[in-house]
Amino acid sequence: QVQLVESGGGLVQPGGSLRLSCAASGSFFSINAMGWYRQAPGKQRELVARITSGGRTYYSDSVKGRFTISRDNAKNTVYLQMNSLKPEDTAVYYCNTDPPRYSFWGQGTQVTVSS
Repeated sequence: QVQLVESGGGLVQPGGSLRLSCAASGSFFSINAMGWYRQAPGKQRELVARITSGGRTYYSDSVKGRFTISRDNAKNTVYLQMNSLKPEDTAVYYCNTDPPRYSFWGQGTQVTVSS
């Protein structure tokens, strides 16, 4: 059974940084593109960053230049380094494959950017 467990969220002031981690179980990890998604209150879930199995990356315009996605296939883990955080980055952050698989959604990790 596949499990994705996100961690690293918290409360941070505007301009601060956080590093999210997503640990994956199962043998699917190294062959799939992985993505970080977020869902703010009252909004749809959106893809903010993705990374292919070979390390090619994509970022949404809202986070480009501030967030960095990376992966360690040996550890079945994908990371999201978030710098220069803004209040509008406040959301629950999830990881999943890209495109996402319904059964893979985990609990997410809350990121709150506030002074």
